[in-house]
Parts: sequence; structure tokens; C-alpha cells
Amino acid sequence: MTLSLTRSYLRVIVIAAEMSLKMAAADAFIIFGVLFQPLITALLGMWMLQDRGGDYAIFVVVGSGMTGLWGSLLFVSGNSITQERWVGTLEMLVGLPTPLHIIVFGKNIANVLQSLLSMIVSYALVAIVFGYSLTIAQPGPFFVSLIFTVISFVCLGLMIAPLFVLNPDVQRWQNGLEYPMYILGGFLFPIALLPGWTTPLSYVLTPYWAARVLHATSSGGAEFSELALCWGMMLLLSAISVGVSGWLFKAMMRRARIAATLGMQ
Repeated sequence: MTLSLTRSYLRVIVIAAEMSLKMAAADAFIIFGVLFQPLITALLGMWMLQDRGGDYAIFVVVGSGMTGLWGSLLFVSGNSITQERWVGTLEMLVGLPTPLHIIVFGKNIANVLQSLLSMIVSYALVAIVFGYSLTIAQPGPFFVSLIFTVISFVCLGLMIAPLFVLNPDVQRWQNGLEYPMYILGGFLFPIALLPGWTTPLSYVLTPYWAARVLHATSSGGAEFSELALCWGMMLLLSAISVGVSGWLFKAMMRRARIAATLGMQ
């Protein structure tokens, strides 16, 4: 890849991200999913743990923020290609010289970054409404972990988006995939409370490792071995997601050329 081509792709990524942010600002569904739903989750979590004091407050803040991240990834990033089909612009995007996955990558970055607002809103809610003084025990590792989380979620979105287009039956399970991830990902309670047979399922999920390291660094006590394990697993699963997404995008384009049904649901 030449330097000029790289610059062109970066420019497309920035433009796609900018357009996605502008569209999201006027979308009531996205606003609810990113801001209000995590807010409700944080309220319920703090209400149930109010007898425990502020010891679990930061855990609830991070967990409710993770629900916003996953919801945005599932519904916004997952539909990043399908939405173009709905509005009739998918054929034009596919006909551009820029590969479709570059455009989807830019859209996913915008979606994941705006979802970080969930954590900020939850933080403000707990601090103001419940009067808890929230502190991040290990701020440096926490923010590094946030960077790894953004990367891993963007890569996961690259795999989900073409999968929903290739198999609409999977997309019909979209709503049903939201809450199981809250449980298996350990967003609001440790997976040690679940039956033992579910543990391997959590280990192959990128959001689990993101939630694990964010909880550990925000609450304190995360050793370097724990950080290295979580960061390494997120990078490994991200690489797998990118590899699978490349195959899915090729399969989607091959099917579109053969069946000529790119714009049909």
C-alpha cells in the first residue's frame, strides 16, 4: 500500500466517522441507547447496592458504561451496512474505489467513541445523585485499557456488520444478543457467580476481557500480569475478528455479484 493510498483511506475513515457522528446526533434510537439506557442500568444497579455504600459505585459505573458500548456495537455498528441498504446508498458505496470495509471501519470508530459517553454519563449520575466520590484507582492502566477496548470493539464491529448482511436470520436475533452479553461479559457482576460451564463462553468474548480489565483498573489491585493477559486477549481476538471480517466482506461482495441482490433485504 502506497503512502498516497494510505492517506486517501485515512481521509475516507475520518469523513465516514464524521458523517456517522452527525447522523447519530439526530437519531433518537442511538441517543437512547448511548445515554439513557446505561443511565437506567446505573440507577437500578446503585439502587440494588445502596446498602453496600460507595464501595461498588465505580464497578456499577464501568459496568453500565460497558452496556452502552455493547448496545452501540450490536445495533449501530452491526447495522452499519444494513442501514445503507435501507436508505438505498449501499450500491453507490460498493461502487466507490475505496473498499467498503474502510468506510465501515470509519463508521465503527465513530460509534464506539460516542458510546464512551455512557461511562461519563453514568459517572456523573452516581456522583451527583448518590453523592459518592468516585475515583479510578489506577488511572494510567485504566485509560490504556480504554484504548484497547476501543480497538477491540471496532474490530468486532467489522465482523458483525457483514455477518448481518450475509445472514438475515442472525440479525433477527439482534435484540436477543444484548442481555446475554451483559451476563457472560461480566459487566455488572463477576462471571464466577455463573455456572462453571459458561466460563469458556466468556473467555472467547472480547467484551468480557474489556470489562475485566476496566473493572480491575478502576477498582484497584490489577497486577501487570492481569493487565498483560487482558490486553493480549483483546489483541488476539481483535486479530481474529479482522481476519474473519475480511473473509465475510469478500463473501458478501461475491454473493452480490452473483445474485445481484445487494440492495434487497
